[in-house]
Amino acid sequence: MPFERACGGQALSMEAVLDKQSLRRRRVICVTALVLQALYYYALLPAVPVLIGRDPVLLEALRGSTTAMVAGGAFARIGQASLALALLAPFPALLMGDPFVWWAGRLWGSDIAKYMGARGPRGRERTQRAIRLLERYGSWTVLFAYFIPVPSTLIYAAAGWTGMRLRRFLLLDLAGTAMWVALIVGLGYLIGRSAVQVAHTISHYSLLATLALVAVAVGYAVLRSRPPREQVPHDS
Repeated sequence: MPFERACGGQALSMEAVLDKQSLRRRRVICVTALVLQALYYYALLPAVPVLIGRDPVLLEALRGSTTAMVAGGAFARIGQASLALALLAPFPALLMGDPFVWWAGRLWGSDIAKYMGARGPRGRERTQRAIRLLERYGSWTVLFAYFIPVPSTLIYAAAGWTGMRLRRFLLLDLAGTAMWVALIVGLGYLIGRSAVQVAHTISHYSLLATLALVAVAVGYAVLRSRPPREQVPHDS
């Protein structure tokens, strides 16, 4: 009996070690994917002012930004781009990182919120708001994530750590993204020539616009890297 108990204890400890190693590997894969996505996003910043007035549909496909979608719709309005392509192009860029954000929520739980800009009292409030929305409205929160005044990454991560299945999340994410793309591209289509003129102006001053975008991106990264200031209670 003592021998069997010892063997059983060793088996359990071995399983625990293997589970930890498996979790570590999955976390490394997830973090690598998210970091590569962030690098991809920032690496394409210089292309924004160049392509926005020349080929906004290509820019939609590369970055899926709101500005590119508005320009794509506007170019379609005046016949310089295909409306169907303007509607379809942003999907890969908009969707490619969302499953990994959901996965990060599943792997780290609510702790992942600290690495998504949800630090400090305001960040904690955003996290709690995302959780409350998911608890109250469930799938509708993911479906309308683009329209809710809470960072969509927090909602997607919260969907992961609160137990939403991946298949359900992907379907809701796809539907919500479709609504967002239709709205923004449609807005650009309604604006038409005015938006095209603005896009051409940005492309004309592409060098200055690129420098400004890089400066804003660097400044934003520096601000996010600073530790949050904790409020010190004052003695009355």
